Amino acid sequence: KVLLMEVVLHCHEHDGEIGLLNDFGGFLRARGLANDFGRRFHAKGLCFIQLEAPAESAEEIATFSNVRTLRKMPELRPPRPMARSTGNPVTKRALPNLPSISRGTRMAIFDGGLPENHPLRKWTTLYEFDGMSPATSEQLEHGTEVTSAALFGHIDPNRRIPCPFANVDHYRALDMKSDRDPRGTYEVLDRIDYVLSTRDYDFVNLSVGPELPVEDDEVHAWTAVLDERFAQASTLAVLAVDDRGELDSTADLDRIQAPSDCMNALAVGACGTARQKRESLPCSSSGPGRSPGTIKPDLVAFGGSTAIPFVATGHDLDSALVETGGTSLAAASVLRMASGMQAHFGKKINQLSIRALLVHTAETGDIDPHEAVWGRCAQDLNDVVTCSDDEVRFVYQGEVSPAKYIRARIPTPAGQLKGTVSLKATICFKSSTDPRHPGSHARAGLDVTFRPHEGRFKHEKQRHPDSKGFFGSSRPGATEDESSRDVTKRANCLRATKKMYGPSLCNPAFDIHYNSRPGVRNVSTGHKLPYALIVSVRAKNVANLYDQDVQNFGNQLEPLLPVHDTQQELDD
Repeated sequence: KVLLMEVVLHCHEHDGEIGLLNDFGGFLRARGLANDFGRRFHAKGLCFIQLEAPAESAEEIATFSNVRTLRKMPELRPPRPMARSTGNPVTKRALPNLPSISRGTRMAIFDGGLPENHPLRKWTTLYEFDGMSPATSEQLEHGTEVTSAALFGHIDPNRRIPCPFANVDHYRALDMKSDRDPRGTYEVLDRIDYVLSTRDYDFVNLSVGPELPVEDDEVHAWTAVLDERFAQASTLAVLAVDDRGELDSTADLDRIQAPSDCMNALAVGACGTARQKRESLPCSSSGPGRSPGTIKPDLVAFGGSTAIPFVATGHDLDSALVETGGTSLAAASVLRMASGMQAHFGKKINQLSIRALLVHTAETGDIDPHEAVWGRCAQDLNDVVTCSDDEVRFVYQGEVSPAKYIRARIPTPAGQLKGTVSLKATICFKSSTDPRHPGSHARAGLDVTFRPHEGRFKHEKQRHPDSKGFFGSSRPGATEDESSRDVTKRANCLRATKKMYGPSLCNPAFDIHYNSRPGVRNVSTGHKLPYALIVSVRAKNVANLYDQDVQNFGNQLEPLLPVHDTQQELDD
C-alpha cells in the first residue's frame, strides 16, 4: 500500500537545503524508492517533505540520519465544527446599507469561500487561486459564517445588524480536492504562505489546518512556516484552536490543533454564553500549547451552544440568519473586535498593542486556565477603548535592541495616591522562531523588571532603584537557565495585577531588557524586538486620577483620541 508521508529532515548548519535533499534522494534511490518529492517547506533548519512510499518502507526511511519525524500525512480538519446546532434559518434581517467604518484597515480570511452574488460581497473581496476545483457546500457555508462573524460578530436577531468596522479580503483556500485528499494539507498551506509573503495585512484569520493535536517535542510545518511569517510582519493573526475538546484527554487528543500553537499569533477558543463570564464550550480544544507558547489558548469568545447558538448570515443569497457555533466563529469575532480597535484609534496604535489590549481587558471569571489562560475577550468595544474616572491606562509600544533596555515610566501624581492602588500590566512581544528547538522556540525574549519607587536603593553604589517582582516568580536578575524553569518567563505574552500601598509608589517604572535565548548565535545589533506594554493604574480614593495625569504630564503623554466615530455602532 502506497502511503503519503510527512518527513521532517533536520538540516545541520554545514548542510544546505539542496545538498540535504540530494543526499536524501540518493538514500531513497539506493533502496529502490521513488524520490520525486511533492510540496516541501523549509523553515529555520527544518525541511518538511511530502513523500509517497510503500507503507512497509517507513521504518527503513526513518534510518536516514537527518530524519527527525516521519508520520502519515495528516488530513485537513473538516470545515465544520464537531458540535453545532441545526443550522436552520432563524429569520431574515436587513443588512446595513453603509460602507465599513475604516476603509484603511486590511483584513484577510483564509477559508472556504463565498457564494457568487452573496450580499456579504458588499464588504468582501473574494480571491481564488489558479487550478482550484469547486468548493463543497460545507466549505462555502463555513466561509460565509466566518466572514459574517468577522463583519458583524454574533448577530442579535432582535436588533439592527451593526455596520462592519472594516472590509475583508476572503481567500478561498479550500476546495473539493483538499476536502478528501491529504495532499491538500500542504497545498492549502502553500496558498496561505504565498499570500502572506506577497501582501501586507493588519489582521489575518485562520480556522483551517491539519487535523493534528500539538506535541511538546515537535513543530508542525503549518506552525513553523506561519509563525515565522507572523514574527516578521506587523500582522495580528487570530487562529481558532478547533473543536476537539470532547476527545480523549488522556491521549491529548483534545489538545489545541496546529497552527494555533504559533507563539506570534492569538489563539482563540469558544465559550457558550453571550454575556456571562463563565461556561466554556466542552468542544473547544484545550491547552496547553507548546513551550514557550504554553499559554494557549490565549482567549475565549462567545462561539455559541445548543442552548444559545451563535447567529450569523447563512450562505443562501436571501440573507437569512442561521444558528451555528464553534471556535471558528469565536476567533472571527475576536478579529472583528481587533479591527474595531483600529477603526477607533486609527494607526496611532499598532497590531501588537491591539493584541496586548485584548489580553489586558479580558475577563478572567471562572474559566479554566487550560481553556483560556487570560480569560474571555471583552464583549463591548467600550470596555477596551475607555476606562473609569479612577483609572488611567497607558500604552507603550516600540522596539528593543539587543543588549539594551527601555525604561517605561508610569506617570502618577506625586503625593496623591492614597490607600490601596491596583497596578495591572500586560506585555506582548514578537520574536523570530527556531523550530529545531521546540523547548526554546523563541530566538529572543524580554526580561521585565518593576521598580516601584525611584528613591529607594538598598546600596549606595546601586545604579537603579530597588526592584519588586511583578511578572512570574523568578527573582530579578536570574540567569537564563533559572528563568527557563518559570514557564511565564519564556512566554511572549505576560499579564499580572498587583495591589500596593499608594505612598510606596513614586515615579514607578518597568525596565524592559532584550534577552537572547541560549544557543542563538550572532544576534545582530540591528535585530530589534517589537513590544507593546499596557499599564493600568486604579486608585479608588482618587476620583479624578485620569484628569490629574493629563494635567501633570500632558507634555509627556499623547492622549489616544478616536479617529473614527464608532459610537453609533456601540449604541445600537
